[in-house]
Order: sequence, then structure tokens, then C-alpha cells
Amino acid sequence: MSTREEIRRPARALPFWLSLGMVPLAVLGATVGGWTVVLLPIYGWVAVTVLDAILGRNEDNPDVETPEADLFWYRLITMIWFPVQFVTIFGLIWWVTHTDHLGALETIVLFFGVGVISGTVGIVYSHELFHQKNKLEIALGDLLLSTVFYGHFHTEHLLVHHWYVGTPRDAATARYNEGFHHFFWRVLRDCPRSAWHAEKLLLARAGRSMWHRSNPFWRYGALQLAMIALAIYLGGWVGLALFVFQGFIAIWQLELTNYVEHYGLTREHKGEGKYEHVLPRHSWNASHMASNWLLINLQRHSDHHYKPDRRFPLLQTYTDEEAPQLPYGYPVMTTLAMVPPLWRRRMNPRVRAWRKKYYPEIIDWAAYNTGTNPMPAGSV
Repeated sequence: MSTREEIRRPARALPFWLSLGMVPLAVLGATVGGWTVVLLPIYGWVAVTVLDAILGRNEDNPDVETPEADLFWYRLITMIWFPVQFVTIFGLIWWVTHTDHLGALETIVLFFGVGVISGTVGIVYSHELFHQKNKLEIALGDLLLSTVFYGHFHTEHLLVHHWYVGTPRDAATARYNEGFHHFFWRVLRDCPRSAWHAEKLLLARAGRSMWHRSNPFWRYGALQLAMIALAIYLGGWVGLALFVFQGFIAIWQLELTNYVEHYGLTREHKGEGKYEHVLPRHSWNASHMASNWLLINLQRHSDHHYKPDRRFPLLQTYTDEEAPQLPYGYPVMTTLAMVPPLWRRRMNPRVRAWRKKYYPEIIDWAAYNTGTNPMPAGSV
């Protein structure tokens, strides 16, 4: 059987439906309480990491010419996820504010787990959806982002991150020796205004002002206000607090992932604001099997940046000769990132080796380390 014939089989897509296992765990935690409320983060981090250790890496590359019609079962899980996540979040908000068998700590841990769902799965699926040209998929992507207060991520990711990754213009490229906690607050501060500025430039080129109805920020804001109103309607101010809390946890997980994906990797400045083209070597690659199932191949990040419009089942993995490799999957690496000394001990030698391998002619890395190289031409 050819690779193209294999990929169209529903059984081949089934492992990417691993995310649905989180929903019954959320229901179990909400109805039983006690120790069961910790099952969600255990499933998302520990169980997947154990499976990575058992199953190893998947270094097979699917046929990139596979027609979209053969990817139905892969696309379906991303397209049904918004209603699944919507019902889970708001159903649990109603439940915990109308029952009294969960204590305060149990409720907080439960909604931490809900944030694991909306961050580890929801934002990752949103990312896949808004990269497509299909209007329904783009709309579903925006709806998912509205459940975590991060609508601007759509603009920032497409108009800034993909264009300017590895340059000072991209706040989501973590600098060498920059701890995650500093990176996190820098991104929260810089990315919303960066996205606004990117839309302003795009509208100006079309002869439109920021107040024009085509500015997607009006859509982002309206969707987020609707979600806030629903949380208050279902659960009052407690419901709103829980909604905001799970959104913050989701954003924290997204930015942990962003931190890992490009830490210390920069594009060479060619002078006069010109930078080399994005190549597979400008993203950390990971081919660990189980975590790629849960994250729909997000860890094949080198290929995603090289071919941003390629759907997740067709993303390619690379050898260590073509792209830098992470030692573990994202669940382990994001945990390490929370402890900067451990992270630097593991990753700084890899960044230095990457620099020596690809850019032996660059002697002084100070401007790259501090993000003080010139902004890319045309970006400001």
C-alpha cells in the first residue's frame, strides 16, 4: 500500500483524536471531585510523555501531494473542536456554580485542567484552522481564540510571526539566555500592540483607516465580549473569574510553546534591515510520536515555518543535519522552560552548537542576543 493510500485510512487519523480523551476526564473531575481533578494535566503532560518514551519517534514523511479530500478524518477533529471545547468550558462553569460538592481548591485545579484543554488543544487547533483559506475553518479558529481572550494571536501569528520570525520584529522569538518568565510578560505586553500595528499597516496600504469594518480587531473584540457575557450569565462573577482563569492558563501554555519553538534561533542580518529567508533550521524540530499526536504535528515546526500552508497531516520532519532537534517532546521541554537554570543547562549548548554549525562567520552575537539588530525593512 502506498503512503498516499495509507494516509486516507480513518485508522491512520485516529491517534490525532487523542485530544477527545480530555473531555471525559473533565466531566469526571467535575462530578466526582477529589483527586480526579488532577487527571487532566496528568493526561496532557505525564501520560503523553510516557507514551513518547515508549513509542519513540516517528520520522516517516507523508506524501505532500496527497489531495485534500484524503485528509477528511484529520481535518474533522479540528473542525468539531470548537463545539466540544465550548460545551466543556461553559458546561463546567454552569455546573460548578450551581452545585456545592467541589471545594475552592478542587474548582481551581479543575479549571487549571480546563485551561490545559483550551491551551494544549484549543489554541493549537485554532492555529491549524486560521492558517487555511476556507472561511469556515478561519471562523472556527477565531471562535476558539475568543474562548481564551487571545483573538489578536490570529493577526500576530500570520502578519508578524511568520514574516519576521528570528528577527527583532518578532516578539515571539525567545532570545538566547532569556528566561521564560521574562519572555512571557514581554510577549503579553508587546504582541497585542504589534498585531494592531500590523493590521494598521495592512489597512493603510488598502487606503483604509483603523476604524474600517474590515479591521479584524472588531471581530475579535465582539466575540470575546460575547464569551464574557455568557460566562457571567451562566455563573455570575464566579463564572467570569473561572473563565478568565482557564483563559490565562491556556495563554501561558501557548507562550511556553512559542518559547520552546524558536529559543535562541535567529536569522542572519544581511545589512540594511535585510534578513535571510526562513529555513527549516530556524525552528526547533521534534519527531516524538505521542506528543505529535496530541499537538497535531505542531512539533514538526521546522516544516510548518518553511511551508506555512501545509496541513498538519502532511508536515515533514527533518534530520539533525537539516534542522535543530529538541531532546524531548513539548510536554517535557515546556516543563523545563519553567525552571530557567535547568532550561539553559539543557538548551544553551545546543544553541551554541547551532550557531557554530550554520553561522561560523558570525563572531559577535551580542546584537542577536539582545534583539538590537535593525528592524526588518518595511516592518515599521
